[in-house]
Amino acid sequence: MGSELNSTDPMRLKIAVQKNGRLTDSSLDLLSRCGLKYSRGKDQLMCYGENMPLDVLFVRDDDIPDLVQEDVCDLGLVGLNVVQEKRLAFAARAIAPLFETVQLLDFGRCKLCIAVPDGFDYRGAQSLQGKRIATTYPHIVGRFLADHGIAAEVVVLSGSVEIAPRLGRADLICDLVSTGSTLAANHLRHAETVLDSQAVLIRTPVPIAPEKQEWTRRLLMRIDGVEQVKGSKYIMLHAPRSALPAIAKLLPGSEAPTVIPLEGRGDRVAVHAVCRENVFWETLEELKGVGATSVLVLPVEKMLA
Repeated sequence: MGSELNSTDPMRLKIAVQKNGRLTDSSLDLLSRCGLKYSRGKDQLMCYGENMPLDVLFVRDDDIPDLVQEDVCDLGLVGLNVVQEKRLAFAARAIAPLFETVQLLDFGRCKLCIAVPDGFDYRGAQSLQGKRIATTYPHIVGRFLADHGIAAEVVVLSGSVEIAPRLGRADLICDLVSTGSTLAANHLRHAETVLDSQAVLIRTPVPIAPEKQEWTRRLLMRIDGVEQVKGSKYIMLHAPRSALPAIAKLLPGSEAPTVIPLEGRGDRVAVHAVCRENVFWETLEELKGVGATSVLVLPVEKMLA
């Protein structure tokens, strides 16, 4: 075990995550929930797993697909918006993308949107005809325009896209939107969604060395186990056996619950169930209404099917 956890071992897995940004904390939390223990110093660009043969590289988000493409990293956690932009950029250069999406992840949700200045009379995609659109996603925007048969100028900016209309550099923008507060602060409003994005796990399709394959399998299994229970709750309650059909209908997104007789309580049973949907106060009140008592709702950290 000592050699496989040696930081100089070329057979250690490498995963790239965003150095700073909206995906950083959630990506590291996912790896921690998969059991990875690591230490990271300030401004450190790489950290080593202490209990797994896994190294984490902290890089710019749009460099992550390139690192997987070049087989520098085996895996990457990155936004779908970046993956799609890179795929289209490679296609434009007749380069086959050497990375593949393994799994959509339940964090980092946002939208790549067309946003127009206040007062702009937007009446659908045809309103973009002949306009200048500022964006950091020229290939995605170009595909959107081509799909709608629109001729417009794509103005490529590396940042501060939202101020382009006020500077006279563009008529409108296409940028990532989470809450919409940045748009409002710059007197812009959402007009059209070009892409729904979220975090994704990507990997190299290049055959992984046999020494890495087992840990790759285990890490992917753990990520799947963590993702399966996002928002899930474990419910325990007592109830009359006659109430079981009604209780089963009220438990959101659950499989068949576990039913355990209560010693010396006649018809009363304990019911345990994993609910894969949110459990609201209304659900608990309805459970109580059909005879449930001693209802406990607990978070689920991880689960293997």
